[in-house]
Amino acid sequence: MRGVNYLTNDRGIKTAVMIDLKTHREEVEDFLDVLEAKSRKNEVKEEASLVFERILNRKKANGELLGSYFKICRKRDF
Repeated sequence: MRGVNYLTNDRGIKTAVMIDLKTHREEVEDFLDVLEAKSRKNEVKEEASLVFERILNRKKANGELLGSYFKICRKRDF
């Protein structure tokens, strides 16, 4: 396959692969996305609205948000 080279050990067994990212960037990114998703399969899930609220509260406590912006975001349905 063009842009794919296998590295072999001294016995001729394939031990690694080199992939040309100029040729196969999208495929490699898709493959890595799948690996990432599989690695997180058993992680505890959180509601997006709770995560958003926690981030906003932290930013508010650190003075990173304007009061009016925080009120607008809090009222949104997520």
